[in-house]
Amino acid sequence: MILASQSPRRIELMREAGYTCTVKPADIDETPHPGEHPLALVERLARSKAQAVASEMAAPGELVIAADTIVTIDGEILGKPRDTEDAKRMLHLLSGRTHQVATGVCIATGELRKTEPSASGPQDAHEGTPPAGIIDSFVAVTDVSFYPLSEAHIEAYVASGEPMDKAGAYGIQGAGGRMLVRGIRGDYYNVVGLPIAELARHLGPRITLP
Repeated sequence: MILASQSPRRIELMREAGYTCTVKPADIDETPHPGEHPLALVERLARSKAQAVASEMAAPGELVIAADTIVTIDGEILGKPRDTEDAKRMLHLLSGRTHQVATGVCIATGELRKTEPSASGPQDAHEGTPPAGIIDSFVAVTDVSFYPLSEAHIEAYVASGEPMDKAGAYGIQGAGGRMLVRGIRGDYYNVVGLPIAELARHLGPRITLP
């Protein structure tokens, strides 16, 4: 099985759940389409990642798992902050409110792939076979509520450096999870980066754990 992600958190969650994966991240354009809903975006990106890796790197029949996680509030997608001012803006926006963390997950499988014609011999008998197949995809959504944050609190948290490489400018497993988050409704591991229990149910009998 291939995990189409180099996220250390996703790799750790898969291994802790008993799955053995080869890590082969996908390289795709993640630009949102004009007017695209955040939940539609996150599922589309997961499907695109899974198809890209299944088409190019997976053996026939090999499963590929891909995921994409976003933070969203009021229809706005909060990615990684561009700089400290952008991080402060995001934290002000989340302060005292409830936002959503959404993860799109896709399961695909590698198929027999088309080969280029060879000058020294006939074309592959399976030329024209679809390159990869989507088996299943879904979106998990978790509500995350923040405490009201003072200006001093935001300044101190941004100064720690933790928000700068995190979507939404906070990390649930670091100081952000301990100091900013008032409550979570839904799957905690979805906020970490992968709804592992729901993924296991979608995989079902396709994977037998040790």
